[in-house]
Amino acid sequence: MQSKEHWERVYASKAVEAVSWYQPHAEQSLALILGTGTPLTGSIIDVGGGASTLIDDLLANGYSALTVLDLSEAALETAKHRLGTRAEAVSWRVGDVTNVRLPEHSYDVWHDRAVFHFLTSESDRRAYVANVLRSVKPLGHVIVATFAEDGPTQCSGLPVMRYSADELHAQFGAAFALLKQEREVHHTPFGTVQKFIYCYCRLTQA
Repeated sequence: MQSKEHWERVYASKAVEAVSWYQPHAEQSLALILGTGTPLTGSIIDVGGGASTLIDDLLANGYSALTVLDLSEAALETAKHRLGTRAEAVSWRVGDVTNVRLPEHSYDVWHDRAVFHFLTSESDRRAYVANVLRSVKPLGHVIVATFAEDGPTQCSGLPVMRYSADELHAQFGAAFALLKQEREVHHTPFGTVQKFIYCYCRLTQA
């Protein structure tokens, strides 16, 4: 996993609206989460959520058990400042998803847009999947988005992995039943295009 120092520098040196992955609203992610049918009291973790506005829209939709995990404390502080008093309703975790200790079988929904593709070593990917298996409830929902096979080869100056839907699903294995795959053409704030693939799976084993 890339260093915490790298991401602290990114968020300290750039406005949130100026990073390539910025979305005014994470519409595709939100639609997939709503489509899981998870009750408003269900536990949702946004991995690598940082300063994303997804948490704002989840709160606006009435979800009450929300966690945001990110390497960058600066990113989380940006989100907290934007939310104001609403931030008190969210659990904020600073940590590396490949080694952070999350509560066992606690999450109904695991969401990750653009973290997994930074895991360029097989050991980090295995550790990530192991953390999903340990922390998501049996029959829980797992939504992961990465750069597609025709997406960028780098992001924020770092190398990334690119996947087709089948390749991404294969990283997770038989315990994850693939329910849906979607593509996204993301237009960055500076006019370039990034192609993403989303895989929505159901955890069938624990």
